[in-house]
This record gives sequence, structure tokens and C-alpha cells, in this order.
Amino acid sequence: MTAVVSLGSNLGDRLAELRAGVDLLARRFPVLAVSPVYETDPVGGPEQPAYLNCVVLLDTGDPEVLLAAAHDAERSRGRLRTARWGPRTLDVDVISVDGRVQPDARLTLPHPRAHERAFVLVPWLDVDPDAELVGHGPVRALLRRVDRQGLRRWPAAVR
Repeated sequence: MTAVVSLGSNLGDRLAELRAGVDLLARRFPVLAVSPVYETDPVGGPEQPAYLNCVVLLDTGDPEVLLAAAHDAERSRGRLRTARWGPRTLDVDVISVDGRVQPDARLTLPHPRAHERAFVLVPWLDVDPDAELVGHGPVRALLRRVDRQGLRRWPAAVR
């Protein structure tokens, strides 16, 4: 069972926040892969600093347990949900869990905007060249349709 999780941070020591997020998730699930890090210009929301993003593949098939772990990781790193699409110390989004489709208001799978986000698709493709987003197709093909401006490979790694 493979879950795809996207991590982002644009407050404080962004790389340290990503590392902490991966470490917190690794305490609960086996980590299969961690992508390179990308710096991303913010999209939507209030004016804010650039993000660092990465994708992590985890060995789990339980989306509810994964969502709880994601929220726990965010809380432990001081995430405050004050403004939609606002700045954050750590953001952990569940993108896909073993190709499952789940139209739930609490956790929609796959993530409803993942197919539009270069900061999810590019690092995901780095760790899984054959990746597919259920309902949307191969990640490689999805990347041909998204704007990659504002996405820069970061020189440091999470792991």
C-alpha cells in the first residue's frame, strides 16, 4: 500500500520544518521515498514568502490514520489555520492512498487540486516515474498541462 503526501513550509527554517514533518510521519509509517526539495512561489492567498515543498511516499493503506498523523505533524510544528492558503510552518496534504477514490468532505481522495499543482507533480514524478493520479492519468502527462514557472529545485535535501 502506497500513500503520497505533499509537505510544504514557508515560515521559519523551511527546510528544518520539512525534515521534522518527514521525521514525524516516519515514526508512524515506513517511508518508501522522499523527493528532492523544490522552492515554489506562493499561489493564491495573501502575500507571503516562497514555500519549500517535497513529496513523501509512505507504506500505508489507511487514509484516516494518515490524515490524523498529518494533522498531528502540523500541530506539533505550530501550524495555525488562520487564513485559507495563508503562510504556514508545516502543511501536510494527503494526495493519494493506494489509488483510492474517496469523495468525503473531511478527506477527498485523490486530493482535488493535485492534478493542477506543479509543486506536487514534479517531486512526485521524481520518486515515482510511473506515478498515476487516479481519475486524471499519468503524472508525466499531467505535467504537460501545468505551469511550472515559479518552481525551482532546491540544493539541499530533506533526507
